[in-house]
Amino acid sequence: MVEVAEINLTDWSFWQRPFSERNEAFKRLREHPTLVTFEEPVVEVVPQGPGYKAVVKHADVVEASRRPQDFCSGKGSISIPDMPGDVHEYFGSMIVMDDPRHAKIRRIVSRAFSPRMMMQRFEDQIERTTERIIADLKAGKGTGDFVLDVAAQLPLDIICKMMAIPESAYQTIFDASNVILAGNDPEYLPTGDALGVLGKLMEAGEALQGVVQELARERRGKEGDDLVTQLVNANIDGESLTDQEMGSFFILLAVAGNETTRNAIAHGLHLFTEFPEQRAILLSDYDKYIPTAIEEIVRYVSPVIWMRRTATRDTELNGHEIKEGEKLVLYYNSANRDETVFTDPDKFDITRSPNPHVGFGGPGPHFCLGANLARREITVMLRELYTRLPDIRSEGEPDRLLSGFINGYKRLNCTFTPPAKVVPAARPASEGS
Repeated sequence: MVEVAEINLTDWSFWQRPFSERNEAFKRLREHPTLVTFEEPVVEVVPQGPGYKAVVKHADVVEASRRPQDFCSGKGSISIPDMPGDVHEYFGSMIVMDDPRHAKIRRIVSRAFSPRMMMQRFEDQIERTTERIIADLKAGKGTGDFVLDVAAQLPLDIICKMMAIPESAYQTIFDASNVILAGNDPEYLPTGDALGVLGKLMEAGEALQGVVQELARERRGKEGDDLVTQLVNANIDGESLTDQEMGSFFILLAVAGNETTRNAIAHGLHLFTEFPEQRAILLSDYDKYIPTAIEEIVRYVSPVIWMRRTATRDTELNGHEIKEGEKLVLYYNSANRDETVFTDPDKFDITRSPNPHVGFGGPGPHFCLGANLARREITVMLRELYTRLPDIRSEGEPDRLLSGFINGYKRLNCTFTPPAKVVPAARPASEGS
């Protein structure tokens, strides 16, 4: 059995271990009577910080999320090291803001993500996009890269259509979002070169900023029902989004809106391949089981592994003493396997109810803005996949992203029986002679 002293969440090699070993390590941390403190990663461009406390129990993650006045987001929730202020705001947008600024901006953008607005404006678009994606997959030879061909396409297409972004920019957005959430994956970022990594990240951010800022300038003062037009012309209590805020918000939307849904869909196919009895339950009554199936996928997978908070004062967290300025990392993946909350937490069970997971973040002001959209996209995609390609399955082991922040797949082979091609009947020899 692994000992707490042997666990190092900062070491990149930890995140290359099999899921079973990682889950066992977090179980040991949950059993520990105190919050364990880890050294911060060494990043050449900033001084090494004093360390961070790993918040691993469900009750502690929920409590910290509910108390933004004590555990704020405005001091680095997208990184453990304290990055320079311009980098911090450039990539973080709302997730590194606190009230009252956070509340005002969230009010502006949340209207586009309300269930009623989605049903009115995006339901048909999700259906049409899904049908096109699956039709393109069916046109192949019974194999494909499920991440590239399916899972990544739907959220990217919907986010871009919400903002009326031209298709010529889609590849730029896809490539840049991969870089920003690359973690320590050498496929996307240079290894052993902190300045090179920061340069690549800034280059990706600038690419996304450039796309939306150009559109914002074109649409300011004009009418339109796309999200860019709505955001750039919104005014609440005299507040509106600047070009910089528009760009930062788009980085957040493009990255979070793509990655979480992309990985939930990809993991979903792999899980239903690994657990065919759960797939059989789902398909026995899709409309009945898909709501709980989605929540179980998100719980079991935890696409976003953690978020950081910073203590604003000396306080306590369910009996744990916290000092002002201490960094807390809320591990959603661990909270979602907490034995005190979830019966048999390592079991994938799509009938699980209740399922108070924190896969979309804990309760509080930073709960995932796009959770309803993600749920709808997953619902439509899985329904259409199993309707049109009933034997589709993942094949082999996924190519995992090397990241301690995103539980992602870079590639996932899939196989299915391609539809039979209709061969025209031969014309009689006498016909046409």
